[in-house]
Amino acid sequence: MSRILVVDDDISLRRVLEYNLQEEGYEVQTASSGEEGLYLFGQAQPDLVITDMKMPGMDGLTLLTSIKERSPESLVVIITAFGTIDLAVEAMKSGAYDYITKPFNREALKLTIRKALQFNGLTHENRRLRRQLADHADFRTIVGSSPEMEKVFNVIRKVADTEAPVLITGESGTGKELVARSLHGNSSRKDGPFQAINCAAIPRDLLESELFGHLKGAFTGAVRDKVGKFLLAEGGTLFLDEVGELPLELQPKLLRALQEKEVEPVGGSCSQKLDVRVVAATNLNMDQALAAGSFREDLYYRLAVIPLHLPPLRERRTDIPLLIRYFCGKHGGAQVSLDKDLLLALTLYSWPGNVRELENVVERLLIMRSGDNLTLGELPEKMLRGTSLPPGRAVFTLPDEGYPLEQLEREVVLNALERNDWNQTAAARFLRIPRHTLIYRLEKYAITVPEKKS
Repeated sequence: MSRILVVDDDISLRRVLEYNLQEEGYEVQTASSGEEGLYLFGQAQPDLVITDMKMPGMDGLTLLTSIKERSPESLVVIITAFGTIDLAVEAMKSGAYDYITKPFNREALKLTIRKALQFNGLTHENRRLRRQLADHADFRTIVGSSPEMEKVFNVIRKVADTEAPVLITGESGTGKELVARSLHGNSSRKDGPFQAINCAAIPRDLLESELFGHLKGAFTGAVRDKVGKFLLAEGGTLFLDEVGELPLELQPKLLRALQEKEVEPVGGSCSQKLDVRVVAATNLNMDQALAAGSFREDLYYRLAVIPLHLPPLRERRTDIPLLIRYFCGKHGGAQVSLDKDLLLALTLYSWPGNVRELENVVERLLIMRSGDNLTLGELPEKMLRGTSLPPGRAVFTLPDEGYPLEQLEREVVLNALERNDWNQTAAARFLRIPRHTLIYRLEKYAITVPEKKS
């Protein structure tokens, strides 16, 4: 619930504004003078201030200037008489978001306030994104500020500039290659090559040659010497994607390359020394692969000196709005706003394809949009199934494999906060629990309230 401060010496106008704004669901405070308004602003930190221009004592322009000195990014809308538009222009130059002329139209008032608050939300989100990118500037395009991603960032910080092999695990689409590139980019090898190979995408008959190279005539079709990925990565990093799919017969040769730091090309008899750091990734359950005998235990422990698990998107839902804004900017939709119900639906969706699927959905929404305000109606119906949207939209369903109760409770608390613009009192009322119970849940689940959204 957005908080609005109305400052006007005219009691009738104050009451009209208060009634109209409360009817729209806003939390409203009023002040009868500029001095009182400035005091309340310092106490309540509202999302928006609406002030009359002409008031005895501290007028609206002086109040605007004082607010901007204290909080440059605060939004102020000026109310002015029709014959004093020049004063409104002066106020805009001094930092007012917009102005409304008296007598004002009720719908025009609502539209102005709605646009101002949408702008405010976008400003907060962009500032959060800038802070997140500044905090993790070396992590390039890894976007996230959830506790789950903070753990990932901490591991990257500690192990990036080491020679230890890292095994990145996680579902498809969680960003394993981005993490591998971040490990390379934050290491002393960053000026060296980064070579990547997908062990599941290359036929097993060719994979050995791709990894280790071959000599001319080593097999039918080997018409010239070929340098393998290991040697191409000399002085840098080799990323073995989907290493869990590596054929069993090639695993001993990979183990030897890691242990001895040398490779022998197919058809060759002499080994070549290596200076390569290996980072591997897989979306397989490696415990099951080891138990089934499809992956060598000694190779696994050689690759997983540093294990690093990437959580699926459904386990870090607080990052979803941040990722949406990032992908909107990436795909030419920086100016686009998202309807609250649409954002809620995207946050509640299960995302089986993880971050990759989210990017594809955002790109599709931008291409197919009819305007710059995306709404729930533009989302494919199949994505609404399995989300706890308002009645008539979808029914919440649990996955067949089960779902942790604590995780479900955490998501409900997060959704209630986001639905109520992070106002704890309103969120507690929405959940029908005392505010102190909600605060206990925030501490229990390490939920951090965004800046200026207490």
